[in-house]
Amino acid sequence: MNTRIDPSQHLLGQDARVSRERLWQSLMDLARLGATAKGGVCRLALTDLDRQARDLFVQWCTEAGCTVSVDAIGNIFARRPGRNPALPPVMTGSHIDTQPTGGKFDGCYGVMAGLEVIRTLNDLGLSTEAPLEVVVWTNEEGSRFPPCMMGSGVFAGKFGLQETLDKRDDQGLSVGAELERIGYAGPRVPTGHPVGAYFEAHIEQGPVLEDLRTTIGVVQGCLGQKWFDLVLTGVEAHAGPTPMRLRKDALVGAAEVVAAVNRIAHAHQPHACGTVGCLSVHPGSRNVIPGQVQMTIDLRHLDPAHLDAMVAEVREVIETSTAKHGLSFQLTPTADFPPLYFADACVDAVRQGARDLGLSHMDIVSGAGHDAIFVAELGPAGMIFVPCEGGISHNEIENAAPQDLADGCDVLLRAMFQAANQGAQ
Repeated sequence: MNTRIDPSQHLLGQDARVSRERLWQSLMDLARLGATAKGGVCRLALTDLDRQARDLFVQWCTEAGCTVSVDAIGNIFARRPGRNPALPPVMTGSHIDTQPTGGKFDGCYGVMAGLEVIRTLNDLGLSTEAPLEVVVWTNEEGSRFPPCMMGSGVFAGKFGLQETLDKRDDQGLSVGAELERIGYAGPRVPTGHPVGAYFEAHIEQGPVLEDLRTTIGVVQGCLGQKWFDLVLTGVEAHAGPTPMRLRKDALVGAAEVVAAVNRIAHAHQPHACGTVGCLSVHPGSRNVIPGQVQMTIDLRHLDPAHLDAMVAEVREVIETSTAKHGLSFQLTPTADFPPLYFADACVDAVRQGARDLGLSHMDIVSGAGHDAIFVAELGPAGMIFVPCEGGISHNEIENAAPQDLADGCDVLLRAMFQAANQGAQ
C-alpha cells in the first residue's frame, strides 16, 4: 500500500487506509468468546471468557510488535514505540467486557480499531515521534462489579485502588481475587501516567447518525448526569370504600413526577434527557390504593446551568405534588457526573480527519458514559462515533456496518498519527 505524508503537518494522505476486512474479522473473532444464541455476546468482567478475550488481545498486540503491560486493576496497555520514548503516549482504547445481553461492538470496536491502527502503521512502515498505546480498560460496563468505568476510574485517580479491589459481585467474589484468578492482577502502578492525547472510537449507541445518514460523529463532549432515588409515601386503603377526595395515593403523585421529568427534558433542548427507569408500587394489589412508590430519576444535559435548572424544576414538582395529594417524600442523590467538553485540539483532529477523507460528519454529544470521560482529566481527549443499526446498543442484536466501522478507524488513524507527530522535526 502506498501513502504520502505532508512533512510539515504530518498528515496521512487519502490512500492510507485501514483494512476493513481485517478489522471486521478481529471483531468477529473476539465476538466468538461469549457468543449468545441470539447473535450477541455475554462476557462479563473478570470471568473466564474475559480472560480468554484478554489473552487474545495480548496475543494480537504482541504479534503486532507491541510491548504489553498490565496494571494493578487489570488495565492492559499495548505500546508501539515512538522515536522519542520520553514523550507521553498517544492513547486509544475502550473495553471488551459486555452487558449480560450485550452486542459485538460496544467497547470492542474501540479496542479493535486501536489495534487496527497499529497494524496499519506497521503495514505502511511508518513510525511516530511519540509512542502509541492501545488500552483495554477493566470493567467499563459495571455489570458484574460496581461501579462502571472501574479501570479508567482507578487510572485517573477517581477511585481508590484498594477499595475498588475490594468490590464484590452478587456471589461475594472480589475484584482483587478475580483478577488474581484470571492472571490479570498486574504489577504496573495504575495511576500517575502522563497522557499525550487520548482518542476513543465507539458506536454511537443512539439513532442520530443513522437517522441523518451521517458517517462520523465528531463528539463535542459528554452529558452531565444527576441521578436520584425518590420514595413517595401515602396511605394504603381499600379501592372501593375510600372516596377519591380522601385518598393519599402515592402512584398519582408519582405519575405527575414521571410526566414532569419528560416535560422538563423537552423544555431544555438541545441535549437534555430525562428518564424514570425504575418504578415500584407497594403493595401492588389491584384493589388497594398504592401507599408507596419507589422510583429512579435520571437527568442529563451538556450545560451545567441547564442541568441544575432541570433538577430544581423536578424538585418543585415533587414538592407541589406531594403537598397536593397528602404525601411525604424522600429524594436521595445517587450519582453526579459533571458535563464534560473534550479538548478542542482532539475534536478538531477528528473533524479534520473526516473532512480529509470526504466523509459526512456532524458535531454530536454523548449521552452515555465512556472511559474517555475519566482519561480526559489526565490529558487532551476526544471521541469518534459511527452509526449503529437502529441506534440499538446493550442488546444482542446490536449491529454496525463494516464500512462505517472502517471509516471511523481511518479517522482514528489520522487523529492519532497527527497527535503523535506534533512538534517532530
